[in-house]
Amino acid sequence: MGTADHDYTERPSRIPGAVVWRRGTHRPVASRILPDGCMDVIHRDGELFVAGPDTTAHVSLSATGERLTAVRFGPGTGPAFLRVPASELRNLRVPLQDLWPLSRVRRLTAALDAAPDRAAALEAALLAVDRADDPLVPHLLAHVRAGDPVAAIASEIGLSERQLHRRGLALYGYGLKTLERILRLNGALDLARRGMAYATVAAKAGYADQAHLARDVKALTGVPISELLKTRN
Repeated sequence: MGTADHDYTERPSRIPGAVVWRRGTHRPVASRILPDGCMDVIHRDGELFVAGPDTTAHVSLSATGERLTAVRFGPGTGPAFLRVPASELRNLRVPLQDLWPLSRVRRLTAALDAAPDRAAALEAALLAVDRADDPLVPHLLAHVRAGDPVAAIASEIGLSERQLHRRGLALYGYGLKTLERILRLNGALDLARRGMAYATVAAKAGYADQAHLARDVKALTGVPISELLKTRN
């Protein structure tokens, strides 16, 4: 998909739960990046950086001709690749060299700069990372998407609520209730983009009413839902 300002494409990654995306700009543009519970490794000419999990919308400024290539990890899976708790990157954009050895990042950056298919090259590099995936990630995500109470989740997996909160911070960057709120927002926006009436969106997405939906969208994104639906990516 694209606009007069930029082109954007994405596809499922060979990394489970991840997405590979590319974005190129035709003129300077400001983009509103919505919180989604995810972390991205992003390549731009001559540099690699990481976008941590956001709690509210982040406005990104891009110059004319800028090319971004990235892998967006599914919620909770980024820390296994980056070797850092998600909470340490919350609401931040940091150079990958702050997390990985400088020599390794320089080699990878140079390889991506020269690669004919940067998306495939970045994906392959991340697939080669030695990691230990946390088996709790999909289990917790299923509970959160179902709207299960935190106390019930903690009891079911044998942790105290405090222990579960710490686990959520490390995996997702915030507690499970915040993750639930962010995932609910994105689910609601997906429904609204299909042309569904706001009152129906609110009911299907799990909001108390349309006013609750409107308040939450404004609080998490900074703009009304009608403005969000005008643009994407």
